[in-house]
Parts: sequence; structure tokens; C-alpha cells
Amino acid sequence: MEIIQHNTEKAGNFKALSDGKTAGLMTYTWAGPEKFIIDHTEVSPDFKGQGVGKKMVLAAVDYARKNNLKILPLCPFAKAVFEKDNSLSDVLF
Repeated sequence: MEIIQHNTEKAGNFKALSDGKTAGLMTYTWAGPEKFIIDHTEVSPDFKGQGVGKKMVLAAVDYARKNNLKILPLCPFAKAVFEKDNSLSDVLF
């Protein structure tokens, strides 16, 4: 599984690809220069139950750590991932 990030000045996304197929998409919006809001996560029905959503959230966490950013997870799925894993709290806003 490959996670690809696309980023613009105002928003971006993390896309999960498996053998060229889109497995999932997680979108975010910038809330200033040091924070982004995860607002939506979706996983293709063919890939449900394979941890695709969590892989995208972890890719966002990795990106935030490398760039000294904070994340506000408004998406219910992303929020649940953060609530279940205290090791991610360093990037929470």
C-alpha cells in the first residue's frame, strides 16, 4: 500500500493506493501555517477492514512531526484513531 500526499496552500489530501487502485482518501484543510484539520476520511468498499484509514492518519501524523505541525481531527474516524493511541498526542491541537 502506498500513501501519496497532495498539498496546496489551502487544503490537501492523503490518498491510499494499492496496485494502482484508490483504496482510500483523507482530506484536510489548513488552519493557519502550523495546523491542519482532518475533515474527511473514506475507504473504498473493496478495502474495508484492511487498516487503510489508519494508514492515512499515520501518514498525516508522520508529515506533521517532520514539519512541526499540529493536527485537529474533526473527522470522526481520525478523531477515534487519535483517542485510541496516546502515542499520537504530540501532534494534537
